[in-house]
Amino acid sequence: MTSAQSVEPEPASEEEPSSEETAKPRHAGFAYTLGRSLITPLARLVYRPRIEGRENVPLTGPVIFASNHLSFIDSIAIPVAAPRPVHFLAKSSYFDKPASRWFFTAIGAIPVQRGAGQAALDALDQQRTLLEEGSTVALYPEGTRSLDGRLYKGRTGVAFLALQTGAPVVPVGLVGTDDVMPVGATMPSLKHRITVKFGEPLDLAHHGPASSGKARRLATDEIMAAIHALSGQELANAYNEVPAHNPIERIKQVLPHERR
Repeated sequence: MTSAQSVEPEPASEEEPSSEETAKPRHAGFAYTLGRSLITPLARLVYRPRIEGRENVPLTGPVIFASNHLSFIDSIAIPVAAPRPVHFLAKSSYFDKPASRWFFTAIGAIPVQRGAGQAALDALDQQRTLLEEGSTVALYPEGTRSLDGRLYKGRTGVAFLALQTGAPVVPVGLVGTDDVMPVGATMPSLKHRITVKFGEPLDLAHHGPASSGKARRLATDEIMAAIHALSGQELANAYNEVPAHNPIERIKQVLPHERR
């Protein structure tokens, strides 16, 4: 799910929407309403998810869901379990074919170019606009899926968004999604159940302004501590870094800097 490191973690395809196409969030409208009414009861029937803490989710106003990330189906589990519509960013290639475009639109996905630099800023702008309109967004502070089941350190993009917009952060702990659909699997298993836990909303304003690196780091650490309390994962005490492809990238990973 870019600057917040929260877009679905596979690399975006080479054919991405232009800057005009990604300038505004795309609201799903009728397709989302219809898809949610069909997919939600079907998913609950098949996977029988255990849902805890739904009462913790504000039913109005902007909300950021900040979740651990274990499986591709995390972005399906959260919208299915949440008591209100949820939007998340997904790489634009998921929308190339009509069937997959309908499916991802139906679960609240919004196409975006994934990457650093301007792409990252565009993604943050989309999320900020959704929040300013009173919508909800789901983000993964770890940045990419955990391949070993451990909970990695959070990147500060989610905290930046929360501090900038004032939106409360609802921590989410997903349990068992990696059993239902492990990394590399092409089809989900029907043998396992998943658990979705919604924690109490976090007001992060006491950490300071979004412009403060210290405030962003402290707010991120509070978010990750709340996620850990829900998921019960072993802590990795490291960032979930994408493998470096050249010496410059390896040096950047070693040197101390703020992971956005």
